[in-house]
Amino acid sequence: MKNVTVSVIMGSDSDLPIMKEALDVLNDFGVGNEVLVLSAHRTFEATREYVMSAENKGIKVIIAGAGGSAHLPGVIAAMFPLPVIGVPIKTKSLDGLDSLLSIVQMPPGIPVATVGINGAKNAGLLAVQILSTSDQTLAKKLSDYKTKQKDSVLAKTEKLKTLGYKKYLHSQRL
Repeated sequence: MKNVTVSVIMGSDSDLPIMKEALDVLNDFGVGNEVLVLSAHRTFEATREYVMSAENKGIKVIIAGAGGSAHLPGVIAAMFPLPVIGVPIKTKSLDGLDSLLSIVQMPPGIPVATVGINGAKNAGLLAVQILSTSDQTLAKKLSDYKTKQKDSVLAKTEKLKTLGYKKYLHSQRL
């Protein structure tokens, strides 16, 4: 089993369908991870206990997803000395804008890297990028991933040129 180096924490299990995207990226890159449900408000002591011990357990990055008041990433960042990536979760009342603003507007000295609303996939990729600064194998996997992305886009351009936009659109619907 891979060493666990990334924790993916969410304020509610209802966030799991979004946060799964971060877990999928970490798993695809072979990054050891764990997933927890902890609340900045409802389980503050358990959250504090976990975060205060995380670095000693080998955690290098924490990805924290939260909706609404979205305090979880900031509370974690206040206690964890290494990178914290916040994922604002879309809410019914304000479409996630409340979550985004809560996470991105941290006070000086408590940084939280923040991805877009429901941007857990990018959070996973950012964690991989952070870890790849000291892991050549991971850096190579990341480089290969970006090459595949580039090749995919260029192949779509060629297909679009060949088919024309009407046939291309039709081929996408099939």
